[in-house]
Amino acid sequence: MPPNLFSYIQVRVDESRHNGEFVLTGSQHFQLSERISQSLAGRSANFYLLPFSNEELRLGNWLPNDYENLLLQGSYPRVYDQQLEPIDFYPSYIENYIERDVRQLIHVSDLSKFQLFARLCAGRIGQLFNLNAIGNDAGVDASTVKRWFSLLESSFMTFSLQPYFKNYNKRLLKTPKLYFYDTGIACSLLGIRTLEQLNTHYLKGALFENFVIVEIMKQFYNRGIRPQCYFWRDNTGHEIDLLVEDGANLFPVEIKSGRTIQPEFFKGLDFFHKISGNPLSNGYIVYGGDLQQPRSNGTVTGWKEMPQFV
Repeated sequence: MPPNLFSYIQVRVDESRHNGEFVLTGSQHFQLSERISQSLAGRSANFYLLPFSNEELRLGNWLPNDYENLLLQGSYPRVYDQQLEPIDFYPSYIENYIERDVRQLIHVSDLSKFQLFARLCAGRIGQLFNLNAIGNDAGVDASTVKRWFSLLESSFMTFSLQPYFKNYNKRLLKTPKLYFYDTGIACSLLGIRTLEQLNTHYLKGALFENFVIVEIMKQFYNRGIRPQCYFWRDNTGHEIDLLVEDGANLFPVEIKSGRTIQPEFFKGLDFFHKISGNPLSNGYIVYGGDLQQPRSNGTVTGWKEMPQFV
């Protein structure tokens, strides 16, 4: 944005007192922020628009019948609006992102190493973010991994889900987990091109978990609210995939890609309810099927109808 144009907007906003007169948009929010030197504190509102949500896909009659199709296609608008094949759209998107944005924003002497780093991140979806392990595999040091991952986060490619720190008389893990904002990009980085490859891939369950977490986060972002989302795990292996905090309320969500409801789906919820005293009615199971069932120890809901928190 030219500095003189921004100065005009700033003066106009101060003089007119008319909210919503200017909308500054862009897919590269880090570059937009760098080019704006003046502060808009108290005079602006920031909104993060992630790729399509289930609700938006349903309104456009684009929501697939099976979640596997959605994992593979991702949720980028152009894929649906232009009826593009994921195998055509995402590799070009990733290549352009790395060749243009990465080269402009950080000094990378060997772009192939950054490409390898991005693929390694995709291979660790739903896992604890280990700087040293990724660095060793990518052939770079931990500080470089931290800098590169910060770029992926700033460009809304990836995010880290932070652990919930409240101690229920257990030692808790304090390392964040790694996720992508869109599973279509993740599948492309993993080399998953067909449904057959997805169905036999070792990360299918993690990709479904990724999808559900981001879908719930979109509920908040699409309403201008920053989501308070975490995961919980103790050092003995007990875990809750997602904790949604809303004021004094805490909603544990377990995510299962299977299409048949199994008793073991509830083990994590049962343990968490027992040690935390959290109300049983606050717990949810989101699974790969379609049934919606209230249970004594939580509510079961299919992937098409996520729990609504806002």
